[in-house]
Amino acid sequence: MRGDQLARQWLLIQRLAKSRGGVGLDALADELGCVRRTVYRDLDALMYAGFPVLSEKRDGKAYYRFLDQFQLGQVPFTPDELLALAFSSDLLKSLEGTVFHDSIQSAITKIKAGLGPELSRYLEQYRDAFRVMPGPHKRYAESRDAIRALNDAVQGRRTLSMRYRSGHSGEQSERRIDPYKVWYNAGALYVIGHDHSKGAIRTFAVDRILALAETDLRFEPPQGFDFDAYTASSFGVVAEPATRVRIRFDERWAAYVGEREWHASQQTNALPGGGIELVLEVGAGQELLGWVLSFGAGAVVLEPESLREQVRSALEATLARYPRAGPDPG
Repeated sequence: MRGDQLARQWLLIQRLAKSRGGVGLDALADELGCVRRTVYRDLDALMYAGFPVLSEKRDGKAYYRFLDQFQLGQVPFTPDELLALAFSSDLLKSLEGTVFHDSIQSAITKIKAGLGPELSRYLEQYRDAFRVMPGPHKRYAESRDAIRALNDAVQGRRTLSMRYRSGHSGEQSERRIDPYKVWYNAGALYVIGHDHSKGAIRTFAVDRILALAETDLRFEPPQGFDFDAYTASSFGVVAEPATRVRIRFDERWAAYVGEREWHASQQTNALPGGGIELVLEVGAGQELLGWVLSFGAGAVVLEPESLREQVRSALEATLARYPRAGPDPG
């Protein structure tokens, strides 16, 4: 495993850095729990990464150490932490242009600067071997100021005046919100808080916020508000009452569905012929509807009947746009 290799090589780096007289190949193999050939490969990898590994012969045996002036310094990281550092910038890609991305990227840059050139090159090699590619996500470069204002308001518990554009109608409205939490979900940022105009807790997409202004008002979140409980039944970001949902997937989608966690409540049951049944306790609204439709004929809603009817209506409306003959209706 690549992670085991990184852990072993990191231990090798630490062992060589502590030895001024050099360490024999057999001793290294015993300490690292591997064969001599593996130690040879690891030493080659370190030299390729730029570590000044020296080999000296004494009494017919080879001893390995770093160049005398090389100092590893104090690096308070475990192998797993080093591996995470190697590709952490990929994890942040979807938040590019935000204060979150900039601040964490700055911290990573400072940490790497303290590692020295050898360790930095070493980490870059592992970054090439481990890649994290973010899925579809929104762009937030133009929302930088709004995100900073939301973050400050959440921490300071200040009410905000907000101009917001609806995602459904496109209409703009003036609102006042008490922001409880900024939430990242499925490639997008949201803010959850009390909407004064509606008198209820609502979720707003950050990229649809057109303007924000701090007010003189302060707030305290409701004593009983629990973010995890509030979002527990959400299939996406919309809070809805939970209902029992059963969906049958044919064999084409069985592995894809069964290998992923779609919701904390899910249960899966294998079906004859290779299909799979997915059972959820979630809100059966538009977000779930869109997800079911994405599987085409490969998914069939068994319950609730209300969701079956929504799927049927959506498919009929779609089919009406694809007549078998004649020109495109535009």
